[in-house]
Parts: sequence; structure tokens; C-alpha cells
Amino acid sequence: MLACIEGERLKKPNKWIPCSARFVCLGNFARGTGVMQIYEVEHGEARLIKEVEKPKPIKCGTFGATSLQQRHMATGDFDGNLNIWNLEAPDVSVYSVKAHKEIVNCIDGVGGLGIGDGAPEIVTGSRDGTVKVWDPRQKDSPVANMEPVEGETKRDCWTVAFGHAFNDQDRCVCAGYDNGDIKLFDLRNMSLRWETNIKNGVCCVEFDRKDINMNKLVATSLEGKFHVFDLRTQHPTKGFASVSEKAHKSTIWQVKHLPQNRDIFMTTGGAGNLHLWKYEYPAQRSRTDSDQTEVGVAGSVNLLQNATLSTQPIASLDWSPDKQGLCVCSGFDQSVRVLIVTKLHAA
Repeated sequence: MLACIEGERLKKPNKWIPCSARFVCLGNFARGTGVMQIYEVEHGEARLIKEVEKPKPIKCGTFGATSLQQRHMATGDFDGNLNIWNLEAPDVSVYSVKAHKEIVNCIDGVGGLGIGDGAPEIVTGSRDGTVKVWDPRQKDSPVANMEPVEGETKRDCWTVAFGHAFNDQDRCVCAGYDNGDIKLFDLRNMSLRWETNIKNGVCCVEFDRKDINMNKLVATSLEGKFHVFDLRTQHPTKGFASVSEKAHKSTIWQVKHLPQNRDIFMTTGGAGNLHLWKYEYPAQRSRTDSDQTEVGVAGSVNLLQNATLSTQPIASLDWSPDKQGLCVCSGFDQSVRVLIVTKLHAA
């Protein structure tokens, strides 16, 4: 079910370039500078075709707010900068802003690539405790800034994700923090819609789809457990129904939903393994409780396949948006691997 191509030795996050057989790897050199590397997959090999050095190490990147014609990549770096790059001429950024006082840990985009209604926007989360939403058409200041109130402890934001962008008005951002907090911000009403704590640092959050009425959210943690929240029914006090699974014996660094099937997702583990899961819906997704209020009902999660690729953590994975089952991953062993997952239509 899994076939693998070994690539060059390099650093962390990687993203498929939409509508191409190319992907970008981001990270840093040992001398402390940043690097962007563009690879092309051809004849069963991943070939380096371009490498650009940057002043600061790059932590994260997304294509989510760009058009299919431009395919510009937004990145966050260790100095708190948000940059947007034209990969055809990546020496100078086409947009740059000092987004945070400290490292930009995480980034996501929406409104580009034909995914999600409304304006193209980028969300960044930082060690400084803030989550900010940026419109690349607006220079210097964010369109939204979610930060702790005065006197509240600032928590390190490790992960952010857009969702609920199914029309021109609605949009949500979910953020996960080092203390286990998960916060869901409603950008339409500029309010905190829901929050919970999963008792361990939140490594990754992802909606199963960005451009639909909120359906499911997966959150992964330091202790090898992930949680699937059913977002269709929110109870006033109980919040969202959820199911949790002890997937790995170590940190689950990332979760990625299959673009062609929102109920299948991959988790990447601290022991160098990948787990492929499928969510099964319950017979009824909600029920009426004793006070006649609708409450959600969680489904179940089934393991479809797992594989160990390395003795080191797999920290980054990205599915190809164009070819079902094609993905690229990289880890702490500084290797990039291109994988093909087969038989997904039968899952």
C-alpha cells in the first residue's frame, strides 16, 4: 500500500507546488541561514532543480492564499517575518511584514487555489502567544489579532488552521498551544467560539476541509494521542463531541487529510512512522439530551495502514492536491521521501 522514493538530505517542512510534479522544502543550513529548495519528481527520482539561501531559518510555509496562476508561497521565519515568494524568481519576496516579535511557528492560508470563499488570507501563530490574520493586499497591519488579555500568561502557539470558509462572510481559525489549549476563533464575529484543553501540547490541528460548513477537526498531541472533534453540533456547555485514539508511542507531529477524501487522514510519528486512518460516522451524528438540547455524537477511527520509514521523527507531510495517494514527507534524519499510497479508493 506504500511505495517510497528516497530523496536528498535536507531540512524540515515540505509542500507540493499545486498543478505540478514539484515540491518545496524549507528549513535552515547549519550556519544558521534559511533555505528554500525546489524538487521535481521524474522517472522515480526527486531531483533538486533550485536552491535559494535566505537570511533567517524558515519554519513553515503555505500556498493556501495564492491563485493557481501565481502559485506564490507564504513563509514564516525564526525572526518573526512573514514573506511571500514568487518561486519563479525567489531571490526577493513580493510581500514582507514583521508579523511577530518571536519565531513564527505555524502558518496556513485560505481563499486561494480555488479553496474557500472570501478574501485570500494568511494566519500565523507565534511563540509570542499571538495569532494574526493577514490579507496580502493590505500592507503592514493584520486584519485580525488574537492575543492573551492583559495579565494572562502567553502560551506558545504551535499550530493554526483555517476552516468554515464556505461563503464570503464566514471563516474560522483554530489554534493549538503548548499547554494543550485548543481555541476556535470566529472571524466573522471576531469572537472566541469554543475552547478546550487536551492536557498535552497541541502539535497540529487541521479541519477535514476548509471550504465547507465545519465538519471535523483533528488535533494531535505530544503524548501520541489524537482527537477527532465532530463540529456539526455544538452544545452550549459540553461543546463538541470527540473521539480520541492512542496512535503512537511518541509525539504525533502532524495530521493531513487526504484532499480527495475528507474521512481519510495520515498522522506522522516521533518514532519515524506513518499511520493512515479512516473516520467512520455514527448512525446518528446528534441526539437530544435530557434538557432537550442537541448534543453531538462522535464516530470511530479505524487504522488502515502503518509503516516505519526512519528511526527519527517524521515532522512534516503534504499530500499532492492533484494526484490521489501521492505525498512527500521529511523528518529529523534530514531526508525527504516521496510516497505513493495505493488502494485508497477501496478504503
